[in-house]
Amino acid sequence: MPALRRPCAALLLSCLLLPLLAMAEQPANAPAGDALRATAETWQADVAAMTAAGDSAARRAVLRQRLDARALPSLETAFSNEDLHGRNLLATVSGAPGAPLLLIGAHLDKVDAGLGATDNASGSATVLELARRFQQRPLARHRVAVAFWDLEEKGLLGARAYVADGGEKPALYVNFDVFGWGDTLWMMVPDAAHPLRAASDAAARETGIALSAGDKYPPTDHLAFLKAGWPAVSYSLVGGDEIPLILQVFAQQTPERMPKVMRVIHSDADTLDEVDATAVSRGIDAVEAALRRWDATVPTP
Repeated sequence: MPALRRPCAALLLSCLLLPLLAMAEQPANAPAGDALRATAETWQADVAAMTAAGDSAARRAVLRQRLDARALPSLETAFSNEDLHGRNLLATVSGAPGAPLLLIGAHLDKVDAGLGATDNASGSATVLELARRFQQRPLARHRVAVAFWDLEEKGLLGARAYVADGGEKPALYVNFDVFGWGDTLWMMVPDAAHPLRAASDAAARETGIALSAGDKYPPTDHLAFLKAGWPAVSYSLVGGDEIPLILQVFAQQTPERMPKVMRVIHSDADTLDEVDATAVSRGIDAVEAALRRWDATVPTP
């Protein structure tokens, strides 16, 4: 290219550089508008397919079809608890054999009332999206697998069966339950010093959402792992103002108003109309960034 010699050359050069400098100042994982919309559309389609499916077997078939479409090898495992019979669905995503395991999961079942969009097609669709991302760009130091638990609503039976029946102990289990709307990533982390806690805080700030992290959290599948002494955390996406009210409900106290979560889940209101796919897309971006930061903290063997 010929050298720029006219007086306007400096102005032209600055006009070319300013957009590049602005891009450099943005977080490396800041989602482009098109990427955010694409995630929102895919996630909502997955939630819609699960809510239209009906019972656990049909919801599991939707999930398996999604995994098959990405050529992710999956396996169903049957379990029983007295007169209850369920089937978990697990799939390998990426990573070198022998690397420590990051297991990402959500429960696929629902209660009889409602369509189970928020509780917990939202969490299952989030796990699917993370599976796609970690397949496309694997973690550097961990294998990734995903799990969809059955019969969580009957007492965490699917997750408990995985632990009791000899499932591989992960370096970390990450759970998703009620990941449907809001401005706050709510993280259950039993140890404030866990490196994923700091990674989540940094990722949330970069993504532009809030983080609320601590050991006070409603019961869900992470408990099956923690009770076995296995490392586990859990994420929800809700409105930040809901969190203290939710905790009051689970502490058998009467909140000043009923939070949206408690008005929606386990009711006929649990439909696709209640979720916010754009908010969820930002939440998924934050969690992905946090897990990649956490992965980078693990010493290379």
